[in-house]
Amino acid sequence: MTSRRQRRAPDAEWVLMYRNGLSRARIAALEKVPASTVAYHLSVAKAQDPGLQEAHDGAAGAAPAARVTVQTMQRMNDLIAMVRTGGRYPSSKAGGAAERSLAAWLQRRRHDAAEGRLAPEIRDGLACLPDWQGTPRAAADQERWQQRLAELAAYRAAGQDWPRHKSPDTDTEHDLGVWLHTQRYKLRRGELDPAKKKTLDAAVPGWSAGRTRGRKTRPAPDRQGQAGARLIL
Repeated sequence: MTSRRQRRAPDAEWVLMYRNGLSRARIAALEKVPASTVAYHLSVAKAQDPGLQEAHDGAAGAAPAARVTVQTMQRMNDLIAMVRTGGRYPSSKAGGAAERSLAAWLQRRRHDAAEGRLAPEIRDGLACLPDWQGTPRAAADQERWQQRLAELAAYRAAGQDWPRHKSPDTDTEHDLGVWLHTQRYKLRRGELDPAKKKTLDAAVPGWSAGRTRGRKTRPAPDRQGQAGARLIL
């Protein structure tokens, strides 16, 4: 018997449930499948039937879209400029208050989109950004990636050679070395996100080539002169 997971999108039952007012999250819970799978099927269905969203909103008694202000449009433009220039989305753990504020704004827009309340102007404007709606897990992974990059940049700025993932002198070198090795591996296989490569090239030039043969490194002093605590990958 062919499972729903193997059916060609869009799944007719899910489309009918959505048309009758059920949310993506509710359909996923009832069908015991990932919400992302339901979202994909519904996106295909909406492309085939432009009136599906309106039918869903009417059946669900959806709240009106959030009001668009001049400030909202400016925030959207700031986000687009940041992603296009820096190759990444804002982090809620950034050192700058402006970036943290922009990250909070993006999170609210993601929530609006999930609830079907995102204003058309914002939806159409953000459509130029890849995977802007993201997922909590994807956002957390991105923040960890940015944190590791910052740690590598600081390590290099302290005068250290490229960290090794084999025979390291410290736990800090090991963890950074494993992370860097993974980025190089993905680059060789053509699996590294172009935006991440651009960010790496800007933050730590020469990262893909690695250390020069015969060049020695010196142990990097961690906080209070002790070996650094193991970092989370």
